[in-house]
Amino acid sequence: MHSKHLIVIGGATATGKTAFAIRAALHFQTEILSSDSRQFYKEMNIGTAKPTEEELAAAPHHFISHLSIHQPYSVGDFEREALACLHQIFETRDVAVMTGGSGLYIKAVCEGLNSFPEVPESIRAEVQNMYDLKGIAALQDELKQADPDYFAEVDTNNPARLLRAVAVCRAAGRPFSSFRNQPLEPRSFQPVYVQLDWPRAALYERIDQRVTQMMELGLEDEARDLYPHRHLQALQTVGYQELFDYFDNKTNLDEAVQLIRQHSRNYAKRQLTWFRRDGFWRVFHPAQWEDFLHFVDGL
Repeated sequence: MHSKHLIVIGGATATGKTAFAIRAALHFQTEILSSDSRQFYKEMNIGTAKPTEEELAAAPHHFISHLSIHQPYSVGDFEREALACLHQIFETRDVAVMTGGSGLYIKAVCEGLNSFPEVPESIRAEVQNMYDLKGIAALQDELKQADPDYFAEVDTNNPARLLRAVAVCRAAGRPFSSFRNQPLEPRSFQPVYVQLDWPRAALYERIDQRVTQMMELGLEDEARDLYPHRHLQALQTVGYQELFDYFDNKTNLDEAVQLIRQHSRNYAKRQLTWFRRDGFWRVFHPAQWEDFLHFVDGL
């Protein structure tokens, strides 16, 4: 039986994870790790719904604004650094809190990631060139042939995932999915999976309100400052891409804001699919604080 517990507060965008995580950290007198892969970047603030200065001051936070958008950073890097951070926290505490909506980053810390072969830069360049010339359909076709199992579960509209999988298939000469079933290093702590949830209509209303608030806080100016770097992976993100298209005169501002709302709702749907797929998340409405405490105390 593990004596150390990591309370993982997941859920879709705009479900109130930050406030709930801070409340949990204060209750258990512990620290918070962010697993939101876009809040890592110091240049991206409004569009990533980062905790406010007051929220950051309320409880110790890790992995907020610790990177530049110009720094390469992988989920494997996060796994190593987050485990080291947890090791420090668990030296003096029995509970830590992690929150965020990036499912893969949560999985990396709680379960571990399989080891994939190194892909030569020449192969990465070949695959990228194919994508640049022929579009996402070429990646989809090649992955479907090379690894039908992974093709059946991956988000086939996510070019980053497809580029990586196709490159690994080419480099290794075997399916990407064949590297995913290796034994993983056991964790020295027990994850406690908590998912915050709202009725769908209420969640969409919260998303719309958040987008309105982001625009009022200056998201357009923040995106304009980042526009020269729009090619970077970190900026392939809802809230920025739509405004970049507006700056390119592909849409007007009202259309861009509506697209941010729509794409945020689409992203929330994908997040919910991820969390529900696992089947081990205990679901709470943020108002069910006492029920949450009862659940945690029973572990």
